[in-house]
Amino acid sequence: MAHGEAMARTVWLGKVLAGLPKRAVDLILPPACPACRAANGSGAALCAGCWASVRFLAPPLCPVLGAPFAHDMGPGIVSAAVLADPPPFARARSAVVYEDTARRLVHALKYRDRHEVAGFMARAMIRAGRELLADCELIVPVPLHPRRLWLRRYNQAVLLTDRIGRESGIAVEPMVLQRIRRTRQQVGLSGRERETNVRGAFRVLMPEKPMIGGQRVLLVDDVYTSGATVRAASRALTRGGAAAVDVLTFARVVN
Repeated sequence: MAHGEAMARTVWLGKVLAGLPKRAVDLILPPACPACRAANGSGAALCAGCWASVRFLAPPLCPVLGAPFAHDMGPGIVSAAVLADPPPFARARSAVVYEDTARRLVHALKYRDRHEVAGFMARAMIRAGRELLADCELIVPVPLHPRRLWLRRYNQAVLLTDRIGRESGIAVEPMVLQRIRRTRQQVGLSGRERETNVRGAFRVLMPEKPMIGGQRVLLVDDVYTSGATVRAASRALTRGGAAAVDVLTFARVVN
């Protein structure tokens, strides 16, 4: 079967299933774990094996970067990475380590249209970011470039931000921050290449500046890898008038 024909059939099947009651859809495509795709009672829930494999981040953590410490370093002690290259944001927190099951969850949301997993991810982020949410006045997602948004049809960071905003009652402003320059995919780039790739890619446009002027902003994304994207976005928010920026992601790479 030609690729174009296969895609057309997939789109057609999606439209047919979207028009059916959930019970009928479950009979055709039984609910499956979003990480390993094993059948389970709810397509939004992890199976027992995948749940057990998720490594949640917990103290002791660097108070700035949120990276785990091997042991408690005492109050006020930050990681060497902070001293070597202080970030433009105040604090970063993540819910889980980016490996195995967490990676599959992110890919399910990002590339397989499994929007239902955003609920689980957002709840984990709320727990991990309690202190950040207590201080923030506005939640802003990391934006996609308009062309990439058109191709993907949705921004996973917006889905997470909407869930977090509804659960926390904090205002969400998805249009405050704009990605004004199309960048390469960050996957496969070195840390220095990532920094160069996103430098100057974000901006708070003039009509949006009053929304964040003097506000403490919580910036939301799915994964913290090298930190290049959230650093660039944080700088843009600060230049746009934000009093301070904190960062909350579902997962982070831990070396």
